[in-house]
Amino acid sequence: MKAVLCHAFGPIESLTVGDVSSPAPAADEVRIRVHAAGVNFPDILIVEGKYQIRPEFPFTPGSECAGEVIEVGRDVVDLAPGDRVMAPASHGAFAEEVCAPARKAVKLPDQLDYQVAATLLLTYGTSAHALIQRADLQAGETLLVHGAAGGVGLAAVEIGKALGARVIATAGTDAKLAFARAHGADDGINYADGPFKDRVKELTGSHGADVIYDPVGGDVFDQSLRCINWNGRLLVIGFTSGTIPSAPANLPLLKGCSIVGVFWGAWVERDPAAHRGNMERLLAWQAEGVIRPHVELTVPLTGVPDALRALRNREVRGKAVVTVREH
Repeated sequence: MKAVLCHAFGPIESLTVGDVSSPAPAADEVRIRVHAAGVNFPDILIVEGKYQIRPEFPFTPGSECAGEVIEVGRDVVDLAPGDRVMAPASHGAFAEEVCAPARKAVKLPDQLDYQVAATLLLTYGTSAHALIQRADLQAGETLLVHGAAGGVGLAAVEIGKALGARVIATAGTDAKLAFARAHGADDGINYADGPFKDRVKELTGSHGADVIYDPVGGDVFDQSLRCINWNGRLLVIGFTSGTIPSAPANLPLLKGCSIVGVFWGAWVERDPAAHRGNMERLLAWQAEGVIRPHVELTVPLTGVPDALRALRNREVRGKAVVTVREH
């Protein structure tokens, strides 16, 4: 089978496409014929050797896919060959076939396109877990979403609105803010207009945001601590800025707020039933049009470096998807 291969940690341009043997599922796994695979920021980090997972070489990147089950491990009882599923993987999804834990795979409705399904797990799954389980976001609260036109940010905008929150989006251009508004954001703040913390206070009557969704880190995190409401929750999603911030401990004390870590992958390992419940809720919202995943870019396996480069350069609104086979 064909697969994208990483032979050494380094630039994404070093990735190649080659022939490898089909994987064999472990007892608790399923083997999936991949139709589409979502492209995510951790895929860049794992190739560059900057992620917490460091597979043996050569390995195939790619952390989520949608496709058809073609083989099940001996202990798998809930899935069968022919089932349409989406599934996360630590790596391996940028290939014609991949094995994934059966307990993490989610069956797809017949009408759901594989490309759309490939956008739902990591971005929407992370944002749902962040806002539902970690922040306990309530209707009527104000949600501030950073990087609101990107994959996880756009998902947070849509899920926040579905949960009844007022959503303030931040982004680096007016065009990206207009895009976030088209997906439900109530207000927008352009980073280029100066420190956003003052504008957040203006929009909230000086109270600040109740929940802040931060996949950026760096200065964005620092400013967020200064525009959060009493009893607010600052969600630590990731560090696309490249800078991991440190919080002055006096600010959470003075503001009575919480800094809340969000590690979706580890949570899925610990509570697969709750993960499945979140995904079923997301699938229902997608069918109703409450959430509208946006696929900005599609590439074949040979185009994976191009998709990763576009993602790194913040040129992708919503998601990029690798189309492995026509469906």
